[in-house]
Amino acid sequence: MSFNLARSSIACRYISGNGIEIGALHAPLEVPSDVTIRYLDRMPANQLKQTYPELSEYELVEVDIVDDGETLASVLDDSLDFVIANHMIEHCQNPILSLENWLRVLKARGILYMAVPDKRYTFDCDRPLTSLEHLIRDYSEGSKWSMNSHFEEWARLVDKLPEHDVAGRAKFLAEINYSIHFHVWTQVEFLELLLYCQNNLSFPIEIELLQKNVMEFIVVLTKTA
Repeated sequence: MSFNLARSSIACRYISGNGIEIGALHAPLEVPSDVTIRYLDRMPANQLKQTYPELSEYELVEVDIVDDGETLASVLDDSLDFVIANHMIEHCQNPILSLENWLRVLKARGILYMAVPDKRYTFDCDRPLTSLEHLIRDYSEGSKWSMNSHFEEWARLVDKLPEHDVAGRAKFLAEINYSIHFHVWTQVEFLELLLYCQNNLSFPIEIELLQKNVMEFIVVLTKTA
């Protein structure tokens, strides 16, 4: 089964009703034809292309809701049947808080659908895995304490800059609020995160599916009543 076929096949099993996709850009999830979906991103499509020149050659979906995808401040509690967040959570500065907010806007029995890159098969391959302890500290203290180290790690291990250029590049990325992969996982560590949220933080979730899909893994959660 191909990369996109696996995504859409899983979507057909779980996605129905009315919902949103966060950060779809040029690769929106193929969903059933009777689904009502709106696209949410941090800025309109034309501004996204200006901010991220690497997107200029792609046709982006039109953004229906301009909002912070980590907080969903403009989305009402318990209002959606599904939230789709593909290749989104690695961009979140505070992943546990993001999960909490995505669950907040779902109705009981609503679906959270995520595709998460497996760091072993992406440009993140040289980066250390994000520990659960790090994510817990981000959740309890906020993410400012770790922000600069993320940008420096990106400059060093993704941009592959020499050490004398790392600090300057990190400072520039922080100043423009560039959306890097702040955190990286494999399936094992991500499952550890979900189980912590479920068992230690009492997040109302059931893990319906956790499936490898080429260079990513797909996660489907149900919000319990």
